[in-house]
Amino acid sequence: MPDAGEQFSEKAVALIIQAAKLEAKTLGEAIEKISKGADDLKKKLTDPKEMNGKGKQTVKQLTRQGQGVSNIEITDKNIRSFQGVARKYGVDFAVVKDKTENPPKWLVFFKGKDADALTAAFKEFSAKAATKQRNAGKPSILKNLQNLAEKVKNQVIDKVKNKSRGGHEL
Repeated sequence: MPDAGEQFSEKAVALIIQAAKLEAKTLGEAIEKISKGADDLKKKLTDPKEMNGKGKQTVKQLTRQGQGVSNIEITDKNIRSFQGVARKYGVDFAVVKDKTENPPKWLVFFKGKDADALTAAFKEFSAKAATKQRNAGKPSILKNLQNLAEKVKNQVIDKVKNKSRGGHEL
């Protein structure tokens, strides 16, 4: 008959083996779930029906969504400001530079369902562009303030120099 120490050792080994089997099973299930999640993500990234692109996209991505695509032409050089306004209005769009013309023009492709939102975005974009153009000839308020601050600083320095020399101001 095995002594108590041996019995305890056998039970401990059996318990360790059971824990290892349980741990291996749990680990296998976890790996399976991760693998399935990766497959689902891969499917979403490659299946056009699963794509839920928002904002700036490629023309190919827009056309894959099967909602009809329209385009408009922009001649403005500052296309980046339009992109910010389009994102604000939630328009899905693609910007393509037409290099065949001189100066180059920009084509903005958008979904047919976004036409109303795009119209609103263009109104805001045009208003911002007009304001920038109107203010282009005006001097900057910040520059005027810096110039005035410099003049005041120079006057204070001149007064201090005159007082230190004993001179009188007129």
